[in-house]
Amino acid sequence: MGKLTTHILDTASGRPGADISIELFYLNSARQSAKKVRSNADGRTEHPLLEGDEFKTGVWELVFSVGDYYRQNKRLNPESAFLEDVVIRFSITADEHFHVPLLVSPFGYSTYRGS
Repeated sequence: MGKLTTHILDTASGRPGADISIELFYLNSARQSAKKVRSNADGRTEHPLLEGDEFKTGVWELVFSVGDYYRQNKRLNPESAFLEDVVIRFSITADEHFHVPLLVSPFGYSTYRGS
């Protein structure tokens, strides 16, 4: 069965991105909110974002609220915020495990399809 998972690594500190708001959207004929969760102390979600009947092919979007994370952790001056929300739009094309990690710092990010 397919599933969607994610995790966040704060590359500036070398630690997991804990307590970051993550919102998942399905992009069909309209942008539909599918789920809103927070990352745990390990930078992961407690459960897969999608699995079972929720998991379907199509275009999806993850929105990570990293600006709030850096401000809450006093690592960023509110006036100097560069990244607010990191938006990753991707396609689920098969009934497989899709893992979408986010490597983030206050001034840049990268992602990839993990395993």
